[in-house]
Formats: sequence, C-alpha cells, structure tokens
Amino acid sequence: MATRDYSDRQEQHIAKVTGGKVQSNSGGTRFGGGDVHTDKFFIEAKTPTKKQTSFTIKKEWISKMREQAFEQGKEEAVLAFRFDPDIDTDLYVLSQQQFLEYLRFKEDKSDM
Repeated sequence: MATRDYSDRQEQHIAKVTGGKVQSNSGGTRFGGGDVHTDKFFIEAKTPTKKQTSFTIKKEWISKMREQAFEQGKEEAVLAFRFDPDIDTDLYVLSQQQFLEYLRFKEDKSDM
C-alpha cells in the first residue's frame, strides 16, 4: 500500500468519528491544509506506514497547523497521530488551553 493510502484511511476514520469532512489534497496547496475539518476544528493527521513504538512530533507541524487553522477561521487546531496504521486508534495533541477546557468539562460533568 502507498503512503497516501494509509493517510486516506486515517483521514476517513477521523472524519467519521468527529463528524468532519476530509480536506482533499490537503498537503498540496499553500493556503489549504488540515486533513479533516469540522465547523470549529482543524485536524492535521499523521500516520506511519508500519507499526511504530515511538512517534516524533515536529514543532513545525504544530506551527503550520495553527497558522493554517487561523487562516481558515477555525477556532481550534489539533494533531492526530497513531502508532499503528492498521489500528483505528488515534491520539490527539492538544494545547494546554484545550486540555484545561476539556478537564474542566469532564470534572464538572462528574460532579452531577
């Protein structure tokens, strides 16, 4: 399978679980980007072509992702990655602010 096939499969999965839409040719345009978009989220997806025990996240990915999310009017930008291209379990990299919002949401819900 080609690298694009693994990426397509991951992007389709993320779109399905988030209710988002896959951005076609996301890496092929200067002002496009973001593999999956929801109304408020810009999601950049990274997947290996074979099972990994570690995954390197590059600062340039985060910077570019945030810049493109801003250009497209998205409120949030997150990076999705997985260790195994054959398992549909993505992990998401959030900013501290995003994590704290999620933490408050979950903690408030558990108090009910």
